[in-house]
Amino acid sequence: MSNTLTEIAKKLSTPETDLMMVKLSGKKKKRNNTQVKNAKPIPKMQLIYAFNGSGKTRLSREFKQVVAPKEGEEAELSRNKILYYNAFTEDLFYWDNDLEGDAEPKLKIQPNSFTDWILRDRGQDRNIIENFQRYTDDKLTPTFIEKDKSIHEGGKRVVTKTFPEVVFSYDRGTERTGSIKISKGEESNFVWSVFYTLLEEVTSILDEPDPSKRDDNQFDKLEYVFIDDPVSSLDDSHLIELAVDLAGLVKSSKSDLKFFITTHSPLFYNVLCNELSNKAHEKQPDETYKLTYNPNKEFKKYRLEKKADGLFQMIEQPTDSPFSYHLFLLSELQVAIENGQIRKYHFNFIRNILEKMATFLGYNYWPALLPKTAEGKPDPFAKRILNLSSHSAHAGEEVADIEDKDKEKLDVLVKYLIETYDFRNQEAQ
Repeated sequence: MSNTLTEIAKKLSTPETDLMMVKLSGKKKKRNNTQVKNAKPIPKMQLIYAFNGSGKTRLSREFKQVVAPKEGEEAELSRNKILYYNAFTEDLFYWDNDLEGDAEPKLKIQPNSFTDWILRDRGQDRNIIENFQRYTDDKLTPTFIEKDKSIHEGGKRVVTKTFPEVVFSYDRGTERTGSIKISKGEESNFVWSVFYTLLEEVTSILDEPDPSKRDDNQFDKLEYVFIDDPVSSLDDSHLIELAVDLAGLVKSSKSDLKFFITTHSPLFYNVLCNELSNKAHEKQPDETYKLTYNPNKEFKKYRLEKKADGLFQMIEQPTDSPFSYHLFLLSELQVAIENGQIRKYHFNFIRNILEKMATFLGYNYWPALLPKTAEGKPDPFAKRILNLSSHSAHAGEEVADIEDKDKEKLDVLVKYLIETYDFRNQEAQ
């Protein structure tokens, strides 16, 4: 069943329940002795896969609005109930490129309480730097610039510390280059490192079950953490490292925090699935081990799809099986062919499938998997796939209509791959 993103957000944040039992009396329906039976709590971790452009970032915004609306009595509690990372988080950071001097570019930080708290109150700049260098380069060093800020507090004007900008330098042996501008990918990793360090600190504080014993109480009402695609521009090794770190943090969290992670990356999704599908135990003082994380009860995974009518569908995936990306693409191709909705990007799908198959089967050249001509050579349709799946610089070519003969050839090729390479039960994927 298709839904709006708001409806999906409500389902994610609401305990699952069976139907309400309602007694009927006479001709009129009366709600009498209403019970909610077998209510299931929200799992600790919910993981969602979706293609880019399917609405992941919008879902994070809708979720925030559902659990912490900006209007009404709960407006002031918005930041206290949910901590989230998405494209809007990156908007807190922007560049001052020093256009006049062209010598000292700085990454500016929009005024916000979270970065001030993690840097000023918790003194976690060293951890931010270490996390950033682990995901990028250990010679690339950010330096947080501290400045005074005047605020009103208790009717008085007081001076406090704030951290409105960051400069980056690169170590080359005994030399350090000053004030360089980092790449967009490195910038994304830096923003994630700030958030991840904040998340580590918050979960550590909330692991103390007694609020009166916590050394900071501003997160006592925190209920949800929503993370949208933190792996942009990461290479595979660092992506895996980030996924393992994040899964470990979720599994070790002892509080009632609920985590939601969305991604378009099959590798990130699969690593998280593998890590989160394993139980976690903690050693007790008596040398026994206590189960602290049980995936059967605390982990669910989904696939988010955007339908042609503008609505969305959230499909729960089995927690005991990996996400086979090539099988998913193959089933998506079959649906597009059956519905007559073939688009240019579907040729990217078929090329992606062929490349993965070639790697798995030990071929150096993916066209070798295609049907052969009478002379034993790969079908010349391979060149057409290459052209249609290439990333053209011309927007007009990107949106060009697909010729009927290409649609027919794609249909024939998909059937050939399924039959020849023994892809079974694709309709059931």
